[in-house]
Amino acid sequence: MLFHKVKKDLVLSSMKTLLKIQKDFKKKFGVDDIFGNSKVFEIVIANRLGHILIPGHSGSRDVKDNDGNIYEYKHFKESSSNHSWTFNDYSKMIFNKMSEENYSIIFAHMDDTNGLPRKDFNQHKPKIIKYPELDWFYQIPGILMSEYLSEKTEKIVNARKMINVSCRQIETYFDKQCNYKKYPSVNFEDGLYSNDLILIFNVIKHLENETKVVNLLTSNKIWELITSVHLNHNVNPEQGGRRGAHDAYDEENNQYEYKISKSKSWNFQDISEEVLRKYESVEEFILATKNVDTLSIDKIYCCNKELINKIRLKMKKKEEKFQKEGRTLRRRQISLTKSDIAPYITREISA
Repeated sequence: MLFHKVKKDLVLSSMKTLLKIQKDFKKKFGVDDIFGNSKVFEIVIANRLGHILIPGHSGSRDVKDNDGNIYEYKHFKESSSNHSWTFNDYSKMIFNKMSEENYSIIFAHMDDTNGLPRKDFNQHKPKIIKYPELDWFYQIPGILMSEYLSEKTEKIVNARKMINVSCRQIETYFDKQCNYKKYPSVNFEDGLYSNDLILIFNVIKHLENETKVVNLLTSNKIWELITSVHLNHNVNPEQGGRRGAHDAYDEENNQYEYKISKSKSWNFQDISEEVLRKYESVEEFILATKNVDTLSIDKIYCCNKELINKIRLKMKKKEEKFQKEGRTLRRRQISLTKSDIAPYITREISA
């Protein structure tokens, strides 16, 4: 892979600009940590639907309208390989709450390809790419969505408890009162959050152009970028990584796997022998702690490949524990603490 000169000063300076935007946003709207977990896309949707953001992340609803009606957002981007909406870790308790509270589910489609189908966009990528925008959406009452999910998940056997919902499923299952696409009624420039979004997108576009890393607002990509500049690494430019590739690489094309957390505990998900074999190709594991309040990385721990043995051992112990207790292992994931990784640390960096 082509290695690009690391522009550490540019990245860190841009983080200061984004931090100011985040602090101002919190003062105005009470919402913090807007650059992680694809939060910005929720702001984009709310901006076009005239909704008001509800402070909080996982476990809370996303927005409300001026009449106090509550909504939960699901979205996918046109550039994504998965054109459906995902419900993870569902349970009867969640379905009951969805029904009792009867908040509406917004299934949103994000146009991040200049209005082109994903395939056409990838083949003939425009020189100027427009800001991601809400294109169309479905709106399903919670009580109806609860009925649908309860019925469709009865026969699902995957331990992870995950279900995807597609356009076809919505249009086939629900009646004509809510099975059709709706379109945003608020112009972007008239939205409550439009000025803030313009500021964010201007900085992000500049960063993406200069670093060659795309999708910085998706998942935790921006945190990978901040970490990489302290190590003279390049972040893999493709969201999700190329097949067989890891999160970052150096000038010699050595590969690195990144895990970034608020605390000194890092999650490893979907652990299988295939994943563990993939880890064999890394030069090091990079485990970092992030500071959301300062939009910076506090500490970086570089660990050798022997960490794979610890991951395998901890996963095995978890399997044995669940089997002994007669419980179903829903997710093949473990967490490693600072004490877990201590024997494998080759160097520590205070960023």
